Amino acid sequence: MLSGCVDYERLVDFGTAVYAGAGMPVEDARLLADTLVKADLWGHQSHGMLRLGWYLARIQNGVTRAVTQPQTIMDGGAIALVDACDGVGQVVCAKLMQDAVAKAKVHGIGAIAIRNSNHFGTAMYFTRMAARAGCIGFLSTNSSPAIAPWGGRKKALGSNPWSIAAPAGKHAPMMLDIANARVARGKVYLAKREGVPIPLGWALNAAGEPTTDPDEAINGVFLPMAEHKGYAISVMMDVLSGVLTGSSFSGGVKGPYVPDSRSGCGHMMMALDISKFMPLDEFNTRMERLIADLKAVPLAKGFDAVYYPGEIEAQNEARHRQEGVHLPEETMAELRRIAEKTKVKFPF
Repeated sequence: MLSGCVDYERLVDFGTAVYAGAGMPVEDARLLADTLVKADLWGHQSHGMLRLGWYLARIQNGVTRAVTQPQTIMDGGAIALVDACDGVGQVVCAKLMQDAVAKAKVHGIGAIAIRNSNHFGTAMYFTRMAARAGCIGFLSTNSSPAIAPWGGRKKALGSNPWSIAAPAGKHAPMMLDIANARVARGKVYLAKREGVPIPLGWALNAAGEPTTDPDEAINGVFLPMAEHKGYAISVMMDVLSGVLTGSSFSGGVKGPYVPDSRSGCGHMMMALDISKFMPLDEFNTRMERLIADLKAVPLAKGFDAVYYPGEIEAQNEARHRQEGVHLPEETMAELRRIAEKTKVKFPF
């Protein structure tokens, strides 16, 4: 059930105060809070302020370092290998996406492999940074086990999300951000918090049977999207994010909802400077034509529009900035509890 609307900036201010009180530099704390509230603005509440307490607990327990100080292991010009040193995943990715873009402006491509990081929230927050800089951005990560190898019945592989974003001329950036499970795990945690069932087909329970119970799903196995194809994509994202980076992979990664274990997750990020391939104006014109072609397709029954990837999020953000962010009552109650525990004034 949704509560009333809350102001975006005040929500960011609250999250900033909570994380700064846990020892994060204020600028980093504001970035982390902004990534959460932005997810709520976009309509992805599974990755929004629902997670405020998860990241806080990990910082308080020392498994995520409050002060993020990544170390460069190798810099080869267009490519680099960086140890995040257990820093805050969002802070790591924001800094290094800027570095990847800078590399791309010189070399045409910037690719940075990141090891020993933490969960970074919504991937498109960072790929959008590249798109706004005239680049195509790519970001992948691995995650804690959620799905079984195709043909198996024990979870041994993360949903391993990934994102691609590109500028789109007069339109908001085109953005893909997906996990390789049939559903992002955060949506199941959101259903659990709201006390509602999940759709049949999202997960199996521990006995390998279909379930609509969020608790059974969390303790069972999430199903891959597109069956064996989703499984295979997830494996390859683990190759890029875990094996190649020198970070943990498969069952070695711990999730953000585990408050007392090092994550060990890895990321792979890339930026492609569009101007090295063609003039940026020409690319934007071509993107506008692509979107026009998509929208010119006759509508199927039951649909009122064709959307390009990222368009719905852009519309949601514009609307929610005006009318406020809609948060579930259960999330608001949890934020109040965090405010009481941290002695941070709750502004709503």
